[in-house]
Order: sequence, then structure tokens, then C-alpha cells
Amino acid sequence: MRKHHLVLLTLVLALVAPVGAHASTLIDRNASSVTLKVNKSGQALLSYSARGKRWNVLAWGAVNALAPVPGTKQVDFKLDYSGGWGTYKRDVWKTFSNTCKRYTGPPLAWQLTACTARDGSHWGLQAWQRMLPNYGLSPTPRQSVWELRLAHWKGDLPALTVNANWAYHKFDHLFGTFAYGGTPVHGFRSTAGGNPLDSFGRNLYVDTFDSAYGSGWRRENSFLMHRQTGSFCYGFYPHGSRPSGHGARYRATIIGPGVTPDVMWQGPALGAYDAILDQELADAQRETYSTDRLCKPV
Repeated sequence: MRKHHLVLLTLVLALVAPVGAHASTLIDRNASSVTLKVNKSGQALLSYSARGKRWNVLAWGAVNALAPVPGTKQVDFKLDYSGGWGTYKRDVWKTFSNTCKRYTGPPLAWQLTACTARDGSHWGLQAWQRMLPNYGLSPTPRQSVWELRLAHWKGDLPALTVNANWAYHKFDHLFGTFAYGGTPVHGFRSTAGGNPLDSFGRNLYVDTFDSAYGSGWRRENSFLMHRQTGSFCYGFYPHGSRPSGHGARYRATIIGPGVTPDVMWQGPALGAYDAILDQELADAQRETYSTDRLCKPV
């Protein structure tokens, strides 16, 4: 009961005063009828329906991302869920003048809507199912929510590089890196289970298509980018009573650093084991992990 009281208190505070986003660009869940406007001052207005009502949320104060530095905080939006009343003591959303034009930036994964502001920066809203359970299990209503996420950036998107090979000559295996502006994206503190405890760490969410879990896309696993290198490696092994998640295709989605967009990779499985190709890919993996002791070809 105490937990429910704390959640209610947080929502009430959000209605009356500007707050910062919780270490990401998460705005809400299961939003519909979503619109995005940006005024000449560089403030965004997000309007959408969720939890039985219409919301008007102001967002400002952040663009792009900082490189990871211990003891500092990543850039973050200021958010006013009251539509301006908590910040300006008036309903800004009612007279909000949109100056954002047709989106001219790079393609966005999971895009709902996007536009390009007068200063050349881009704003975008994305929605995807981050909370799905691992190993293809059926999600609960809480796990199946679609998260609404806001991004604001200039220049290139974060770079998620994913390569496929094999592990132990039979299991499909993915490896790669996550970087922004040429700098690895990683955090400095996390739980034993790999959940970030700072605003820099990021988890990769891997899905498998038409696997032993069933038809269509299912969540395979999620895990933390390695410290310092921003790299990862993952094998599609059986887990307890769950079979290997080997599928026909794979995709991986990750929350962008700071307030940059979330990015996604997708590609086919390699198919039957090929010893010559596997050796070539193992060499590429060794090069990727030249400074990472947590991953090596197996």
C-alpha cells in the first residue's frame, strides 16, 4: 500500500511543478492520439491520451548527450505535466504556437512523429515495448506497455553496431558496440542484475523472430553495455526450462544516451554453421573486444 501512495504522490507533484525526466526520455505509457509541437523558444508540447484523460506536457532544457564522466549527470529534460501551470502559473498549452516544420532528419526506429525546429535541431517521439519479459514468456499487462519516449538532438544519431556469428559451433551469437560521437556509451554503477544505477548506463533489448518461443517477435533478453567499451556479446543458449531463442531474424533496441533517440538494429540469422566464416567473424570479434575482457570468441 505504501508503494501505491508514493506513486500517487509523484503523479500529483508532476501536475503542479516542473520535474526532470527519470534518467531517460520516458514520458508515459500506452499513449494514444499523440501530437508534438515546438515553439520559437525551443520548448516542446506533447499532447496525448493516457489513463483515461488528455495530457499536455511541456519539455525543454536538453539536447544531445554528454560523454560518460564519473560523478556527473547526463543531460535531462525539464518536464511540466500541468501544461505550463506549474512553471508559469498559466495554461501555456492553450495558446502554444507551433513553429516546428516537416522532419528532415535521419530515419527513426519506432517513430510516432517528429519535426525539425527553427534552429535545425530535431524533436521526435518514439514508442516501443521495453518491459517485455525475457526468454519469450507471455507478458503481463504491466510488462506489455508501450513506452512513449521523447528525443531532442542535432547531428548524427547514436551508433549501434551489431554483428552475428556462432558460439561453440552451434549457437547463434551477437556482438557489437554502442557509441555516440565516437565515444562508447556506458555507465559506472549497476545492480547485480545489470540495471543501471546512474544516468549514463544503457541496456540492450534483444528480440527474436519466429523462434521456439512462437511466431512473430518475442523478447530474448536484455543486458548492460560494458563499462568503458560500450560493447556487448550474447549467445542464444537454452535457459533453464526455456529452449534456445534461435530465430529467423533478430533485432536489438537501445535507449539513446542523454536525450538522443532510441536506436534499433535488425538482421537475419546466419543459418547453418560455416567453419570458415566463423573463423573470419571470430577475428572481427577479437578486434572489437581488444580492450574488453568480458567477451571472447567461443
